[in-house]
Amino acid sequence: MFSLGEQSKYKGLVVGSLNRFFNLSRSYSFWSLPFATACCGIEYMSMMSPHFDIARFGAERPTFSPRQTDTLIVLGTISYKMAPVLKEIYEQICEPKWVLSVGVCASLGGMFNTYSTLQGIDKIIPVSMYVPFCPPRPEVIIQAIWKLQKKVQQGKGEEFNTGAPAYDQKQRERFALSADESEEINRIACAERTDCGLRYDHPEGERRP
Repeated sequence: MFSLGEQSKYKGLVVGSLNRFFNLSRSYSFWSLPFATACCGIEYMSMMSPHFDIARFGAERPTFSPRQTDTLIVLGTISYKMAPVLKEIYEQICEPKWVLSVGVCASLGGMFNTYSTLQGIDKIIPVSMYVPFCPPRPEVIIQAIWKLQKKVQQGKGEEFNTGAPAYDQKQRERFALSADESEEINRIACAERTDCGLRYDHPEGERRP
Protein backbone atom coordinates (compact mmCIF):
# COMPACT_ATOMS: atom_id res chain seq x y z
CA MET A 1 0.00 0.00 0.00
CA PHE A 2 1.14 3.54 -0.72
CA SER A 3 1.05 6.33 1.79
CA LEU A 4 -1.18 9.36 1.17
CA GLY A 5 1.77 11.39 -0.09
CA GLU A 6 2.89 8.65 -2.46
CA GLN A 7 -0.66 8.23 -3.77
CA SER A 8 -0.86 11.95 -4.56
CA LYS A 9 2.51 11.80 -6.32
CA TYR A 10 1.56 8.86 -8.50
CA LYS A 11 -1.88 10.32 -9.19
CA GLY A 12 -0.24 13.50 -10.46
CA LEU A 13 2.12 11.43 -12.60
CA VAL A 14 -0.75 9.51 -14.20
CA VAL A 15 -2.86 12.61 -14.81
CA GLY A 16 0.09 14.47 -16.31
CA SER A 17 0.92 11.55 -18.59
CA LEU A 18 -2.70 11.30 -19.75
CA ASN A 19 -2.82 15.03 -20.47
CA ARG A 20 0.32 14.78 -22.60
CA PHE A 21 -1.17 11.83 -24.46
CA PHE A 22 -4.44 13.66 -25.08
CA ASN A 23 -2.62 16.80 -26.24
CA LEU A 24 -0.49 14.77 -28.65
CA SER A 25 -3.60 13.03 -30.03
CA ARG A 26 -5.48 16.30 -30.46
CA SER A 27 -2.60 17.96 -32.25
CA TYR A 28 -2.70 15.38 -35.05
CA SER A 29 -6.47 15.23 -35.49
CA PHE A 30 -7.61 18.78 -36.22
CA TRP A 31 -11.09 18.92 -37.72
CA SER A 32 -11.15 22.35 -39.28
CA LEU A 33 -14.15 24.49 -40.15
CA PRO A 34 -13.24 27.05 -42.84
CA PHE A 35 -15.13 30.35 -42.53
CA ALA A 36 -14.14 31.89 -45.86
CA THR A 37 -15.44 35.24 -47.08
CA ALA A 38 -12.68 36.52 -49.40
CA CYS A 39 -9.56 35.66 -51.37
CA CYS A 40 -7.86 33.85 -48.46
CA GLY A 41 -10.45 31.13 -48.98
CA ILE A 42 -8.91 30.37 -52.38
CA GLU A 43 -5.53 29.87 -50.72
CA TYR A 44 -7.18 27.49 -48.25
CA MET A 45 -8.60 25.49 -51.16
CA SER A 46 -5.11 25.26 -52.63
CA MET A 47 -3.73 24.13 -49.29
CA MET A 48 -6.28 21.31 -49.14
CA SER A 49 -5.26 20.00 -52.57
CA PRO A 50 -2.98 16.95 -52.99
CA HIS A 51 -0.17 19.26 -54.10
CA PHE A 52 0.51 20.32 -50.51
CA ASP A 53 -0.60 17.09 -48.79
CA ILE A 54 -1.97 18.56 -45.57
CA ALA A 55 -2.70 14.97 -44.49
CA ARG A 56 0.89 14.87 -43.22
CA PHE A 57 -0.32 17.00 -40.31
CA GLY A 58 -3.60 15.20 -39.64
CA ALA A 59 -5.67 18.19 -40.74
CA GLU A 60 -6.99 16.96 -44.06
CA ARG A 61 -10.60 16.54 -42.92
CA PRO A 62 -12.63 19.76 -43.14
CA THR A 63 -16.08 19.83 -41.61
CA PHE A 64 -18.90 22.31 -42.02
CA SER A 65 -20.70 21.68 -38.76
CA PRO A 66 -19.53 23.66 -35.71
CA ARG A 67 -20.54 20.77 -33.46
CA GLN A 68 -18.10 18.45 -35.21
CA THR A 69 -15.05 20.71 -35.38
CA ASP A 70 -12.33 21.84 -33.01
CA THR A 71 -10.46 24.35 -35.22
CA LEU A 72 -12.16 27.42 -36.66
CA ILE A 73 -10.20 28.92 -39.58
CA VAL A 74 -11.38 32.44 -40.42
CA LEU A 75 -10.34 33.51 -43.92
CA GLY A 76 -11.23 36.95 -45.23
CA THR A 77 -13.10 40.10 -44.33
CA ILE A 78 -15.70 40.01 -41.56
CA SER A 79 -18.32 42.74 -41.78
CA TYR A 80 -20.27 43.99 -38.79
CA LYS A 81 -23.36 42.21 -40.13
CA MET A 82 -21.42 38.95 -40.38
CA ALA A 83 -19.78 39.29 -36.94
CA PRO A 84 -22.76 37.89 -34.92
CA VAL A 85 -22.84 34.84 -37.20
CA LEU A 86 -19.13 34.18 -36.65
CA LYS A 87 -19.49 34.57 -32.90
CA GLU A 88 -22.46 32.20 -32.79
CA ILE A 89 -20.54 29.58 -34.77
CA TYR A 90 -17.60 29.91 -32.38
CA GLU A 91 -19.85 29.46 -29.35
CA GLN A 92 -21.32 26.27 -30.83
CA ILE A 93 -17.89 24.61 -31.03
CA CYS A 94 -17.14 22.30 -28.12
CA GLU A 95 -14.07 22.66 -25.93
CA PRO A 96 -11.17 22.41 -26.49
CA LYS A 97 -11.20 24.62 -29.57
CA TRP A 98 -8.76 26.81 -31.46
CA VAL A 99 -9.05 29.73 -33.88
CA LEU A 100 -6.77 30.64 -36.78
CA SER A 101 -7.06 34.21 -38.07
CA VAL A 102 -5.81 33.98 -41.65
CA GLY A 103 -4.71 37.06 -43.55
CA VAL A 104 -4.75 40.79 -42.92
CA CYS A 105 -8.53 41.17 -43.37
CA ALA A 106 -9.44 38.70 -40.63
CA SER A 107 -6.67 39.85 -38.31
CA LEU A 108 -6.79 43.63 -38.80
CA GLY A 109 -9.81 44.41 -40.95
CA GLY A 110 -7.84 44.89 -44.14
CA MET A 111 -5.84 47.81 -45.46
CA PHE A 112 -8.40 50.46 -44.52
CA ASN A 113 -10.48 51.23 -41.44
CA THR A 114 -13.91 51.21 -43.07
CA TYR A 115 -17.28 51.77 -41.43
CA SER A 116 -18.62 48.33 -42.36
CA THR A 117 -15.67 46.04 -41.57
CA LEU A 118 -14.72 44.54 -38.23
CA GLN A 119 -11.15 45.61 -37.49
CA GLY A 120 -9.94 42.19 -36.38
CA ILE A 121 -11.91 39.14 -35.29
CA ASP A 122 -10.19 39.19 -31.89
CA LYS A 123 -12.65 41.94 -30.96
CA ILE A 124 -15.42 39.32 -30.74
CA ILE A 125 -13.73 35.91 -30.39
CA PRO A 126 -10.35 34.81 -28.99
CA VAL A 127 -7.61 33.95 -31.48
CA SER A 128 -5.07 31.14 -31.08
CA MET A 129 -2.82 31.92 -34.03
CA TYR A 130 -2.44 34.79 -36.49
CA VAL A 131 -1.42 34.05 -40.09
CA PRO A 132 0.32 36.93 -41.94
CA PHE A 133 0.19 38.29 -45.51
CA CYS A 134 -2.57 39.30 -47.91
CA PRO A 135 -3.39 36.71 -48.96
CA PRO A 136 -1.09 34.19 -47.29
CA ARG A 137 0.32 31.45 -49.46
CA PRO A 138 -0.75 27.89 -48.64
CA GLU A 139 2.71 27.24 -47.19
CA VAL A 140 2.16 29.95 -44.59
CA ILE A 141 -1.18 28.48 -43.51
CA ILE A 142 0.48 25.07 -43.25
CA GLN A 143 3.18 26.54 -41.05
CA ALA A 144 0.53 28.11 -38.80
CA ILE A 145 -1.15 24.71 -38.40
CA TRP A 146 2.25 23.18 -37.63
CA LYS A 147 2.91 25.84 -34.98
CA LEU A 148 -0.54 25.33 -33.48
CA GLN A 149 0.20 21.62 -33.25
CA LYS A 150 3.31 22.39 -31.21
CA LYS A 151 1.31 24.62 -28.87
CA VAL A 152 -1.36 21.97 -28.37
CA GLN A 153 1.27 19.30 -27.69
CA GLN A 154 2.71 21.52 -24.96
CA GLY A 155 -0.71 22.15 -23.47
CA LYS A 156 -0.64 25.80 -24.55
CA GLY A 157 -3.15 25.67 -27.36
CA GLU A 158 -5.86 27.41 -25.36
CA GLU A 159 -3.76 30.41 -24.34
CA PHE A 160 -5.57 32.84 -26.59
CA ASN A 161 -4.67 36.38 -27.54
CA THR A 162 -7.87 38.27 -26.77
CA GLY A 163 -6.57 41.81 -27.15
CA ALA A 164 -7.58 43.99 -30.08
CA PRO A 165 -4.20 44.96 -31.58
CA ALA A 166 -3.55 48.32 -33.20
CA TYR A 167 -2.29 48.44 -36.76
CA ASP A 168 1.14 49.93 -36.15
CA GLN A 169 4.81 49.06 -36.59
CA LYS A 170 4.75 46.73 -33.61
CA GLN A 171 1.86 44.83 -35.17
CA ARG A 172 3.70 44.54 -38.49
CA GLU A 173 6.73 43.15 -36.68
CA ARG A 174 4.51 40.60 -34.92
CA PHE A 175 3.20 39.45 -38.30
CA ALA A 176 6.60 39.36 -39.99
CA LEU A 177 8.32 36.02 -40.50
CA SER A 178 11.95 35.56 -39.58
CA ALA A 179 14.44 34.01 -41.99
CA ASP A 180 14.35 30.76 -40.01
CA GLU A 181 10.55 30.63 -40.18
CA SER A 182 10.57 31.27 -43.93
CA GLU A 183 13.07 28.44 -44.36
CA GLU A 184 10.88 26.21 -42.20
CA ILE A 185 7.88 27.00 -44.43
CA ASN A 186 9.80 25.88 -47.50
CA ARG A 187 11.01 22.75 -45.74
CA ILE A 188 7.56 21.74 -44.51
CA ALA A 189 5.58 22.59 -47.61
CA CYS A 190 8.24 21.70 -50.22
CA ALA A 191 7.72 25.12 -51.79
CA GLU A 192 10.81 24.90 -53.99
CA ARG A 193 10.21 21.37 -55.25
CA THR A 194 8.32 20.28 -58.33
CA ASP A 195 7.21 17.05 -56.66
CA CYS A 196 5.67 18.81 -53.68
CA GLY A 197 2.45 16.85 -54.04
CA LEU A 198 4.17 13.56 -53.30
CA ARG A 199 4.00 12.38 -49.74
CA TYR A 200 7.15 10.32 -50.07
CA ASP A 201 10.33 10.79 -52.06
CA HIS A 202 10.50 8.40 -55.00
CA PRO A 203 13.64 7.38 -56.87
CA GLU A 204 14.51 9.34 -59.99
CA GLY A 205 12.52 8.15 -62.96
CA GLU A 206 9.57 7.03 -60.84
CA ARG A 207 8.14 10.45 -60.07
CA ARG A 208 4.87 11.60 -61.50
CA PRO A 209 5.07 13.99 -64.46
